Amino acid sequence: MYGVSGTGAVVGEEWGARAARSRALAVLRVRGRALGLAVLPAAVAVVLYAGGVTDHFTGSGWDTARWVVTVLAVLVLLAATAVALVVARARPAATPTVELSETAAPDLYRLVRDLADRLDVPAPSAIALTPDCDSWLEDRTHRAHRVHHKQVHRTSDGAGAAPVLVIGSPFLWWMRVAELRAVLAPVVAGTGPAAHPDIAAARRFVRGLDAAVAVPETPGLDPVRRLGAHGVGQVARVLLRACRGHAGEMERGVAAAGSERAQAVDYGVRIVAQEQVGLAYAGWDRLLTRVALPAWRMGRWPAKLDAGVVSALTELSRRDRLADGFSSRLGERPACDLLEEPGVVDEATSLLAARLFHGGPAEAGPDWSPVEWSQYPEEVVDRKWRTDAARLHEVLDRLGVADSAARPSTAADGPTLTRVMAHLSVAPSAKEQPPAPADAPAPDDVDDLSALDDEPQANPAADALAGALSALLAREEAAREARAAATAAEAAKTAAAAPSAGTPHLAVSGPDGPLPLFPLQPPRTGRDLLADHVTAMVCCAAVDTAEAVPGLDWLDGPALIVGGERASDLGPRVLALVEDGDPEPLRAWLARTGVRPEKPVRLV
Repeated sequence: MYGVSGTGAVVGEEWGARAARSRALAVLRVRGRALGLAVLPAAVAVVLYAGGVTDHFTGSGWDTARWVVTVLAVLVLLAATAVALVVARARPAATPTVELSETAAPDLYRLVRDLADRLDVPAPSAIALTPDCDSWLEDRTHRAHRVHHKQVHRTSDGAGAAPVLVIGSPFLWWMRVAELRAVLAPVVAGTGPAAHPDIAAARRFVRGLDAAVAVPETPGLDPVRRLGAHGVGQVARVLLRACRGHAGEMERGVAAAGSERAQAVDYGVRIVAQEQVGLAYAGWDRLLTRVALPAWRMGRWPAKLDAGVVSALTELSRRDRLADGFSSRLGERPACDLLEEPGVVDEATSLLAARLFHGGPAEAGPDWSPVEWSQYPEEVVDRKWRTDAARLHEVLDRLGVADSAARPSTAADGPTLTRVMAHLSVAPSAKEQPPAPADAPAPDDVDDLSALDDEPQANPAADALAGALSALLAREEAAREARAAATAAEAAKTAAAAPSAGTPHLAVSGPDGPLPLFPLQPPRTGRDLLADHVTAMVCCAAVDTAEAVPGLDWLDGPALIVGGERASDLGPRVLALVEDGDPEPLRAWLARTGVRPEKPVRLV
């Protein structure tokens, strides 16, 4: 079959490499045309002066032309020099990573070098981890990146060095060693085309243009410099549009060449490993959005996210028949054994994930501390429920909602679930609609459809409560962001005054830009927030008055454990109360589980 046999692989690889070099030359031709356009006025000025010296262009008109063209040439050359300096000195964006020195992962470096030898390509200059389910090569030969690289790896100047291999950290914990080698083979094979001078020069030019576009957004520029940066950015955008198509085709050619070269290395294992890539992505996404995000919002960050993805994927393989059998691989050697200290690396990547996806501080502190998985139910789940319940009753107090009249006067005062249910419940007579008159037009006969929007709300009390909750949460979020910004500014001043050398084998690079770079979830609606808070109140009542405990579901996050089993039927009953004002489904669930809603619950 073409592409698998030796001859087909060689032909495919040669085609990809040639296509990449051809497109790289096209990118460099764009640079050459821009340079030629910049020196064109100077060349015309030289011709005019040469004509004057040889008495071919004489007279006042030619003198005026020489002066005009000379001034134009000087201005164009100055502008071109400014653009060239900005493009050359602008710092390209780098992926936020946890960089590994060879002392931190000697077996991993050895595996990558052996793989490069088998592929007959240069080995990557370094290895870094990122909290993502992907792997790629990244050029870090810019002087700003080389300084950081030398501080971490104690190497010489990185000019002309091979790119850095960036590996998704979940791969190391979920994949086996053979699977990781098979997945990395086409990535490492990309160092061969990357070493070609034309491709390397084209990549540097495109990355420089991309960095120059972002220069006007650099903080601290005075108005004059910012105006000049905007002009340079416009020129860089024009050049980027001219070479964007060629750059994209060049990268596709490099990927095709690397893929074809890697066909001879662990091809059969790679087919199985690609299934693990998709499974790892699904488990990692659920772990971040369902498990880690609630902890981050509470000011805690799980310190072993990569180890947690193994538990999440094992649970997924237990529930999903499509993933059946994947957990049987766990008896083989995991790729994280290639690290000297997997726990330290896992903690560093977990903190980086919290920064990227939530915007947390760069270091642990009183309001930003790590949490172990064994402490998660007590430190995160229970605390989250009680915090939400306290916020719900605070809003009810502000709205002037009194305790339920049905509660005996001798009962102890305090926040109760009965108070919440009574406020959100809609009387049955209010929910019943009167029958339509016999002569009323059918819905299809109504010409003005806007009349359908005038129907009364199903639960106006829930809407008012949801709006007040959203406003309170917005104020709390603004205050949290202000504290985080102040902490970041103070840390930046401290680092500038006394820069730290960091650990000799592990360091974090990036991110370049405001945090979070990749928010996990869009803003929630007021009804969603209200449903979450009512659910938290129900869970607090269940923990305090019934045989229930907070728990952790690896795929769904915080869970209420009743009688040793997860209470998975609570959500629809809460929605019936919030959306329709119907408390009966929830009241039946409370009676069946032994929860006493009239009892006060403990809040934070």
